[in-house]
Amino acid sequence: MSDTVSDSDETTTTGTNTTEDLQHAMVGQLMAIIGAPDDEDVARAADGIVQALDARLREAQTAAA
Repeated sequence: MSDTVSDSDETTTTGTNTTEDLQHAMVGQLMAIIGAPDDEDVARAADGIVQALDARLREAQTAAA
């Protein structure tokens, strides 16, 4: 799995296509953390999604500026 987000809306590290998909994936991972608060793999997966979403939102903000 790559640690980068593409410049377009084609592909991200999570295999989703849009910012909205990343937002939904983030909610799912947060629910998984609630269900398994001590699971480091769940935490790592959630971190990856948060990082990808952060990068995507920063790209959108830069493009809008």
